[in-house]
Amino acid sequence: MHNVDIKPLTVNQVWQGRRFKTPKYKQYEKDVLTLLPKLEIPEGNLKLTIIANVSSKLSDVDNVAKPFIDILQKKYGFDDRRIYELQMRKHLVQKGKEKISFSFDRSSFI
Repeated sequence: MHNVDIKPLTVNQVWQGRRFKTPKYKQYEKDVLTLLPKLEIPEGNLKLTIIANVSSKLSDVDNVAKPFIDILQKKYGFDDRRIYELQMRKHLVQKGKEKISFSFDRSSFI
């Protein structure tokens, strides 16, 4: 499991209207790209596990998925259509301790 020590950004914080990334998302993308570790993505179909460590019980676990997956795709140069399994969990942490944990494995699904 790999950690990215940054508060997850939700889909609601990503877009201005329908087409434009918010300044907050642009900064988040830059920060996450810098913090992501070097790693090799397995060949074939993928299973992606994401743990959203958030400080609010009101956070929707699925809202952090799309922007984070898009950034993973940009960093590691894979097509997210290869993700056949997505496991997500929300874990409550103290404010200021937010982060995203993730791992890639080969999927057993065809």
